[in-house]
Amino acid sequence: MAVEMRRKAGVAAGACVALVLTGVAGATAWSYAGDEGRPVGTWHEPPGVARTPVAAEQKAEPAAEPQVADRTEAATVPPPADNKNTEPPAAEGRRHLPESATTANRQRVGELLSVNKLLGYLTGAPKRETFRYPGASYVKLHFSRMAMRPGDYLTVSNPDGTESYRYDAPKTLNTGTIDKWAMSITGDTAILEMHRAGDPLGLSSLLGRMGVDVDQVARGFSRTEQRRQPERQPTAPGRTGREESVCGSDTSADAVCYRSGDPVAYTKSKAIARLLINGTELCTGWRVGPNNRMLTNNHCFTTTSEAYDTEVWFNYQCATCGGYNVFRPTKVWGDKVLATEHVYDYTLFSVANFAAVKKFGYLNLDAARPAKGQQLYVPQHPAGEPTRIAGTLGERAGNCSVENPSYTGYAANSDVSYFCDTEGGSSGSPVLSRATNKVVALHHFGGCPNSGVRGDLLASRLRGRL
Repeated sequence: MAVEMRRKAGVAAGACVALVLTGVAGATAWSYAGDEGRPVGTWHEPPGVARTPVAAEQKAEPAAEPQVADRTEAATVPPPADNKNTEPPAAEGRRHLPESATTANRQRVGELLSVNKLLGYLTGAPKRETFRYPGASYVKLHFSRMAMRPGDYLTVSNPDGTESYRYDAPKTLNTGTIDKWAMSITGDTAILEMHRAGDPLGLSSLLGRMGVDVDQVARGFSRTEQRRQPERQPTAPGRTGREESVCGSDTSADAVCYRSGDPVAYTKSKAIARLLINGTELCTGWRVGPNNRMLTNNHCFTTTSEAYDTEVWFNYQCATCGGYNVFRPTKVWGDKVLATEHVYDYTLFSVANFAAVKKFGYLNLDAARPAKGQQLYVPQHPAGEPTRIAGTLGERAGNCSVENPSYTGYAANSDVSYFCDTEGGSSGSPVLSRATNKVVALHHFGGCPNSGVRGDLLASRLRGRL
């Protein structure tokens, strides 16, 4: 089969551009197609283990915010004994975090910047700070201290308030350090504001030691920057493959382009989610079954501490085929890892605030073994794009059909191979049969042929957990 390269994060003719040019040369800003009400964020309390640090830091390009030295990172949580992806322990003082095998396989979609911003209580201290990075696809704030009076609260929002998250003061007065990420704001500007109540307890003497510190910002790459990022989609062991995994002509398109011609595929695509991991990295995940269960790859993350630092974006889709607007995504936090395995490359996890995402539906694993020639489609978030679907309805060229139903992945006969178009960030996507609209594979390898772990094997291993 002929194989041709395409540039990273390329957009096929008629695809949603997702970004709108602003008056600043080279800058872009997100435009929302609708608003379903303002979500309210809460601190996502970590489990009883240390949190996983952001995987790597990059030097910031010139930006509006001043730069300061990198902060000391927390020690990495040791992975489960059966997980081969390990990281060395944290070094003393400042360190540049090494890339683990897991990190190397996640698509990078942003960078971590060090800042030094304080919202304080003393006269003249600001109650509001604007974090603007022209062209950024998202802005995510990290708090190192949160000492606020009872009844006070913070909001982190975009400029017009259509995306806003509220964070209440701790129930007890606290002047110590914290390690908490806020939910990201889609677009290039996040506004942090402190909302102050009165001082009924007479705490004015403590105000000099109180305030909120922001020490880091995760800034999402612009579209131009994303194109320059190397593809991070692993290939099957022993195979060199290609850097990119668009096989032949690119037949993928924005999910909304399927709404009238293939409404079932469009509806099924609503069940997938964009996973923003550790603030700067990307995989795809999806709801499996009617309960609070999500599936992605083991090489995306493996521990509950990593799940707690993962944002799960539903409904990150273009509003019109070939248009410029995107729906405002519904974002929830990852919660608990329920099962994970390296050989079959899966992680089963739950999310917080499950009620907010139930409306997007779910997919089911196909318990039948895939057959050669079975036609497929793959909803995914390649290179951070809004949802795209690979596989043209009725296509006869075999570009998105089962090539080999007994392909070797991490184990003999563990995978299904196909030439459906994928990219870095597609890891963890569901591969669905057009005949049954059930998931026949969990995509994890590029290389043309691309491949996914067989759905029937996953159905057997996860029986009783869904």
